[in-house]
Amino acid sequence: MDLQLTNKLALVTGSTAGIGLAIARRLAAEGARVIITGRTEARLAEARAAILQETPQAEVRGVAVDFGQADEVTNLLKEVPRVDILVNNVGIFEPKPFAEIPDEDWLRFFEVNVLSGVRLARQYFPLMLAQNWGRILFISSESALQIPQEMIHYGTTKTAQLAVARGLAELTAGTAVTVNSVLPGPTASEGVEEFLKKLAGDGKTREEAEADFFAHARPSSLLKRFITPEEIANMVAYLSSPLAAATNGASVLVDGGVVRSI
Repeated sequence: MDLQLTNKLALVTGSTAGIGLAIARRLAAEGARVIITGRTEARLAEARAAILQETPQAEVRGVAVDFGQADEVTNLLKEVPRVDILVNNVGIFEPKPFAEIPDEDWLRFFEVNVLSGVRLARQYFPLMLAQNWGRILFISSESALQIPQEMIHYGTTKTAQLAVARGLAELTAGTAVTVNSVLPGPTASEGVEEFLKKLAGDGKTREEAEADFFAHARPSSLLKRFITPEEIANMVAYLSSPLAAATNGASVLVDGGVVRSI
């Protein structure tokens, strides 16, 4: 299937590993010109090399930015003044008991997980409306719908992303611009692999640790395994394309059936 993304300019935040890198690779493979972001030049170089190894003809460049710093986001916007596709993927998470989460953590989580996307959309969204085409995607989480008790602050920011996305979508009525959220379930990211290694260190194999996780931590999963970043990227690539014109203001689950809803 041709997703008709050739020469579209896409910015993917937090894209040197995991879901973000998988999205950047998929968009590049579809012919999009891709801008990746990360906190260090070294990670950006590694990610760019990985994309070019898979798609040698890809046009991809990196911009170093810490999305927890407003001035660095401002510099990114100056360097990348417009895009056709914005994928707000950057995010942080950290398990912590609710009573031990200080104001500083709440503010830090909102700064990175919510305001990063708001700041970028504030510049790019009006330009998309003016050209009458564009795609904005917020990579949220199933935790937006089922707030995890071990990181309530994280889940709250993921819910806030859904609200921002839906609000922006309301402003697109009658245009060819869409704004959607993608809600991954438990995904085999770098952090998850480290988590499984720790469990395996307790005498379990990786496979046993994964089975134990889905038996006790995510028993509602129908997939019964961690989702791959590539499986998330496939959905994002479709929603980024002209073929997805009729999907707007949606919260699209790619969660392996964890969320029990109709």
